[in-house]
Amino acid sequence: MIITTSAYPRAALIGNPSDGYFGKTIAFTFSNFRASATLYETPELVIEPGPRDGSTFFSIEDLANDVKLYGYYGGIRLIKAAIKCFYDYAARNGISLHKRNFTLRYESNIPNLVGLAGSSAIITASMRAIMAFYGVTIPNARLANLIRDVENVELGISAGLQDRVAQAYQGLVYMDFDRKLLESRGYGEYKSISADLMPPLYIAYRTDLSEGSEVFHNNIRDRFYSGDSVVVDAMNYWAELTDKAMVAINNKDYSELGRLMDANFDRRAELYQLSEGNLRMVEVARRAGASAKFSGSGGAIVGICPDDATFERLTASLEKLHVKVLRPNLI
Repeated sequence: MIITTSAYPRAALIGNPSDGYFGKTIAFTFSNFRASATLYETPELVIEPGPRDGSTFFSIEDLANDVKLYGYYGGIRLIKAAIKCFYDYAARNGISLHKRNFTLRYESNIPNLVGLAGSSAIITASMRAIMAFYGVTIPNARLANLIRDVENVELGISAGLQDRVAQAYQGLVYMDFDRKLLESRGYGEYKSISADLMPPLYIAYRTDLSEGSEVFHNNIRDRFYSGDSVVVDAMNYWAELTDKAMVAINNKDYSELGRLMDANFDRRAELYQLSEGNLRMVEVARRAGASAKFSGSGGAIVGICPDDATFERLTASLEKLHVKVLRPNLI
């Protein structure tokens, strides 16, 4: 028996720039790229290295570029941590696992360093394959928490719920990370939205080994938890925009949705120090006639591009910045 599973990149349509502030977001997954996991029974448990786990290089420059893309640890640590978290989940919940072993390998063509949740997609695809092998079903809300734990708890990587919720549910998802819900039951309120309600979207991402825009985050999290009114007000503002966007989506008021998406980014630019390259993407996209905001932590943008003429203009303008443009296939 060969099990093959997939997970897809995530783009944040609107809401908090990060989801650790008990706010609200709308995000979607799209199938233009994917991470996949293949698992089959073998005498021993084996994790096969993927492209980001290589240790042979054409040159010293090739090695340096590989480290920029994948870091020093590649993808095997993600898989090991996913298996460990699944095992712990089963033990906590009294789930008996059979004793057969497996080989698992992964691959991904999701662009790196552009905030499209490529690492969590690898974890999600792997977790789905492991669940299928052991015949274990985990509700999506709980699965998102488990996927977050792979990075947060096992690997010490800061990771929020938005990416994992979107990838666990797949498609277009509204998320309310209400503090009382998170603290009482461990997850927020998540609702799937029909993709048929969406306007023509585009995603554009940098191809020049982009840096994320907010590695330093300007101590935003510390300021939020210390009650800084500027930060708290901004988080409330983004939550309000999310609810307004939900109304616009239901009414198919795409002009209003585009205005809200622009406002989402504009407030972000007031609060965060953003890199010049990422700011430039947004400026050029808006001049071409599209709305534009970050699709994640920087390196990629998302917006409404209403027609083919605007899309061609947008593509031509952004290509000069080494930025690739596509129409996302929501899934």
